[in-house]
Amino acid sequence: MKYLPLVLLLTTLPAFATDTDEDTPLIINGCTITAHSQCPGANLKGANLSNQDLRNMNLSGADLRGADLRHARLDLANLEKAQLQGANLTRASLQQSNLRLADFTGATLMAIQGWGLFAQGAQFQDANLSGAYLQFARLSGAKLHNADLRAADLEMTWLSKADLKGANFSDANLQEAKFGESNLEQANLSGSRQHYANFQDANMEGCTGCPTSWNK
Repeated sequence: MKYLPLVLLLTTLPAFATDTDEDTPLIINGCTITAHSQCPGANLKGANLSNQDLRNMNLSGADLRGADLRHARLDLANLEKAQLQGANLTRASLQQSNLRLADFTGATLMAIQGWGLFAQGAQFQDANLSGAYLQFARLSGAKLHNADLRAADLEMTWLSKADLKGANFSDANLQEAKFGESNLEQANLSGSRQHYANFQDANMEGCTGCPTSWNK
C-alpha cells in the first residue's frame, strides 16, 4: 500500500477559516461595536447587535430604532436620549445602565436584566417589559402609557411621578416600590404583590387592583 507524502497530504486538506475574522470588532457607520467604545449620536438604525458586548459603551443620543439587541450586554452603558423605538432588547442585560430620557416607544424589553438602571424621564409607551427584572431601578418621571409589565420584578423600584396610565402590572412584584405622585389611571395591578409599596398622592382613578385603603 502506497502513502502520499505528508506535505502533499496537508496541501490537499480543505482550508478552514481562522478565528481572525471572529476577533475583528464589528464596525457600523464608523462605530466600533465593542465594550467601552465611544459612539455618541451613532447611526445604528436597524442594526443587528444581538449577543454583542456593549458594556460601558457611550451610545448617548444614538439612533437605535428597530435595532436587534436581543441578549446584548449593555451593563453600565450610556444610552441617555438614545432613540430605541421598536427595538428588540429581549433578555438583554442593562444593569446600572443610563437610559435617562431615552425613547423605547413600542420596544420589546421582555425579561431584561435591569437591576439598578437609571431611566428617569424615559419613554416606554406601548413597550413590552413583561418579566423584566427591574429591582432598584430609577423610573421617576418616566412615561409608560399602556406598557406591559406583567410578572415584572419591580421591588424597591422608584416610579414616583411616573405616568403609568393604562399600564399592566398584573402579577408583578411591587413590594416596596415607590409610586408617590404617579399616575395610575386605568392601570392594572391585579394579582401584584404590594407589601410596603408607597402610593402617596398617586392618581388611582379607574385602577384595577390598586390599594383602596391608601390615604392620600
